[in-house]
Amino acid sequence: MTRLAVILSTVAFSLAFSASAFAQTEIAPSAPTMAKPAKTFKILTSTDVDPSLLLAPPAKDGSDVQKAELQEVLRLYRTTGPERRAQAEWDDKHEDSLVFAATLGSAFDLAKLPRTAAFLKLVENEQSVAANIAKRYFLRLRPWAVDTSITSCDYKPNANPKTSFPSGHATLGYSVSYVLAQLVPEKSQPLLERAREYALSRQICGAHYASDTEASHVLGVTVGQKLLAHPLLQGDISLVRDELRAAGLTAR
Repeated sequence: MTRLAVILSTVAFSLAFSASAFAQTEIAPSAPTMAKPAKTFKILTSTDVDPSLLLAPPAKDGSDVQKAELQEVLRLYRTTGPERRAQAEWDDKHEDSLVFAATLGSAFDLAKLPRTAAFLKLVENEQSVAANIAKRYFLRLRPWAVDTSITSCDYKPNANPKTSFPSGHATLGYSVSYVLAQLVPEKSQPLLERAREYALSRQICGAHYASDTEASHVLGVTVGQKLLAHPLLQGDISLVRDELRAAGLTAR
């Protein structure tokens, strides 16, 4: 059984288990809600994405560089027009590979592309773990924690303020776009541009600085490169390419 087949099997089991748990909840509504298990790497290791080796530290709070970055966030937050603001809010609420669906067109239907869906789920998992490792390493304050006039798109009253560097959304965007650009090279430029716009949405939302999303670019591409080159995944990636060709998404 391939690595992606194992992932698909795990997803199917999880869905079945969730349905069973829901039925039991209807019978016993007082049952406590279980916390979600923490994500862990499935393929990569912490050494692959060591933030101390990949990312230069962000500017210190109160420094001239940080103040200039904050002013740029405030400019975007306060002056962006309603249409682009609506896009930023949509981007905030969608943090998975489907943010590239419009870029790739109707043939990019993950319900009909199980191997592609499983591989992208793996990318999503690995980049999320990598981003969280970096966030815990740098502990940078969010813009809204420095300037309380900002109410970010993802505002939560008890959110951890020291999670700015790098951006989780932007890391997802850059990792998935890099992988898709290699698999569907005909759409590489629109995919990479969509990732850039997705990252900019984080500044428009007042959620991150520009240097946060720049760090996400480095980290996301690193995750994508290491997964595409990983020896354990080469058979699976070949099958993904076959599936995308059969769907008419690429001729390569």
